[in-house]
Amino acid sequence: MVAALTSLAYAADLPARPSVRPIAHWLLFCAGMVFAMAVIGAITRLTESGLSMVEWKPLIGVLPPMTAAEWDRVFALYRETPEYRIMNSGMSLEAFKTIFFWEWFHRLWGHLIGAAFLFPFLWFWVRGQIPRTLMPRLVGLFLLGGLQGVIGWFMVLSGLADAPDVSHYRLALHLGTALVIYALLVAVALGLLDPAPLAGWRPEAARLRRHTGWALGMVAVTVVWGAFVAGINAGFAYNSFPLMNGHWIPPEIATLAPWWLNPFENTAAVQFIHRVLAVGTGIVVLALWARVRAARLPGNAAAIADGLAAAILVQIALGITTLLTVVWIPVAAAHQAGALVVITMLVWLRHTLKPVGQGAERAGGMQSR
Repeated sequence: MVAALTSLAYAADLPARPSVRPIAHWLLFCAGMVFAMAVIGAITRLTESGLSMVEWKPLIGVLPPMTAAEWDRVFALYRETPEYRIMNSGMSLEAFKTIFFWEWFHRLWGHLIGAAFLFPFLWFWVRGQIPRTLMPRLVGLFLLGGLQGVIGWFMVLSGLADAPDVSHYRLALHLGTALVIYALLVAVALGLLDPAPLAGWRPEAARLRRHTGWALGMVAVTVVWGAFVAGINAGFAYNSFPLMNGHWIPPEIATLAPWWLNPFENTAAVQFIHRVLAVGTGIVVLALWARVRAARLPGNAAAIADGLAAAILVQIALGITTLLTVVWIPVAAAHQAGALVVITMLVWLRHTLKPVGQGAERAGGMQSR
């Protein structure tokens, strides 16, 4: 999915003229904020803070409670939730303020991302700096950001009814959408900064771009199962590697009925699939690194591939360490950040392998509004 969307971002790159470079820098800044948002979201999830705010006030909910009476009111709302009754009964107000902070900060950062995108967008538009062909992509990114906010609340609602936790399917959708937005921001920015990284068509580069697309797809699927692991707390089980409690394949892997629920809801199966996907993704990425190195392409493709290989090895190590430390929050948050680093390197490498023939020759005909 990520690969398909990033290919759309490359479909009509723009010339790296001075008028679009500030736009590219702005998009990279927004991408950095989304990166931080993913890490904040991970901490919010790991500290079990996501259900502490039971109201959705997208416009007026920027400020936290400012008075003792307001704190009492929001705490009373939380005490009515399944999470409080089942998991946190007897929690003090001070303890509630700690989990409330992370969810509030998570939502506040989402507001800040929206403002960081919208106001510069309006500034560039009023000044006529946005080329016509870029406008649909920027509007689409803004709408995706708004949709992400709705998905976030849709996720929270699933934990306010009967279960003391959010739906892991909605969690995966929320995280996946964030990563798609991040990848698109980086891809569009790179297209503005360097619309023609390869001088001419090279068959080996085209094959490597396809390989990079497959690698992005593998990363996307692995991330989805990682969200499933987080959503059903599967990381707190089978905290050994490479065996799972002494087994290569745990005997509990197919205990649910009907059988097709196991890959999505069985703790053993979900963690096993995530492990297999992570190893498979690592092999695909390292094979890509070896092929890029062997191709001896001009430019910085080899250096980016080196960074990608290092990132995937560190990411696998972080995943194993997360298991062995029984989901120690600093390591687990770094593991989520590592996924974004791998995506960054893949998007960058895929862009670098794009020849002149794929859209750049049309750049000269594009005019600003």
